[in-house]
Amino acid sequence: EEDLLNDVCREVVEKWSDSQVIDAKEEKEDEVQAIASMMEKQARIVVKPKEVSQEEKQRKAALLAQYANVTDEEEYPFPALLGAVRDTTFLNLLKQQHPPSLAGSALFRNTNVEDVLNARKLERELLRDEFQKKKEQDKLQREKDKLAKQERKEKEKKRTQKGERKR
Repeated sequence: EEDLLNDVCREVVEKWSDSQVIDAKEEKEDEVQAIASMMEKQARIVVKPKEVSQEEKQRKAALLAQYANVTDEEEYPFPALLGAVRDTTFLNLLKQQHPPSLAGSALFRNTNVEDVLNARKLERELLRDEFQKKKEQDKLQREKDKLAKQERKEKEKKRTQKGERKR
């Protein structure tokens, strides 16, 4: 009876291990098949070329022409912006040096320079106002200090006069 039980157990284990090997092979085959089908689908997909209108081509050409003259090695195109130049003078200088091209002005208006100049002008005005306030406060403080010093001198003078009278 024990031998029969051992034989049955061995047979069950063998069948189970055989089924595991077959399942593993089938899973590998399924994975290979899935990958192959995905590759076939990707091969069938054809990217359609984007149709660009004539207007878009012209716009792109204008932008490229506008920026074609500037390279990485060149200086900043507005060197006067770095120095201390009056705002109106600088704007007039820019307009003379860089007149708007037909393509550039038709597409957009670059306001970066004006924005930077306005920001600097505003900052200078704020600093000027702060400096003026500080100057007035310092003046008032000096007057207060002067009066306090004068009062101390007068008190000292009175005290010494009082002391001399008592002697």
